[in-house]
Amino acid sequence: MIGILGGTFDPIHYGHLRTALELRQLLGLEEVRLIPCRVPPHREDPAAPAELRLAMVQAACAGEPRLVADDRELRRDGPSYTVDTLADLQRERPRTPLGLILGVDAFLGLPAWHRWEELLERAHLLVVERPGWEPPRAGPLAELLRERRVGEMADLAGRQAGGILPCTVTRLDISATAIRAQVAADRSPRFLLPDSVLALIEAHGCYR
Repeated sequence: MIGILGGTFDPIHYGHLRTALELRQLLGLEEVRLIPCRVPPHREDPAAPAELRLAMVQAACAGEPRLVADDRELRRDGPSYTVDTLADLQRERPRTPLGLILGVDAFLGLPAWHRWEELLERAHLLVVERPGWEPPRAGPLAELLRERRVGEMADLAGRQAGGILPCTVTRLDISATAIRAQVAADRSPRFLLPDSVLALIEAHGCYR
């Protein structure tokens, strides 16, 4: 299985990287693709240009061969819809299951996503839990969890898509929004993100 972790990565930080690394190790994923989006459909446009965000992801993944920076959404015009990205990956690797990595907030917001019900036709959902979160008790997501939730990775064996696996990883309370605010206030965000990423931010005068 290939893990898929999308986002604006504005900038990428250790919270993203630790999640990707732990899930790769815990679940035995072949690799995790980190895919920066060009135009997020449900958020404001990123502060950093697409090319710089890609360079930051590439720098962050350097030295960890199974974390892969993937630029496919930056090569597409228009909004970055996850369902299109999964379809593209399926065409490339038709026999390899995909695991879409989502935080709890993203999972709870799925009904607002473009063609969201198709996601489970193309991938498993790997939902990163947080302490104290309550699964929905009613509505389409509650029904989805009742039908598709599994308890461990082995339950997905032999299935190409359609399962929902809750996952627990080390929680790092790091926010890209807070990092941008620190840079804007001339405070160093060092140790919240890789030095190679910070060097790119400083070299381009980004977030000031």
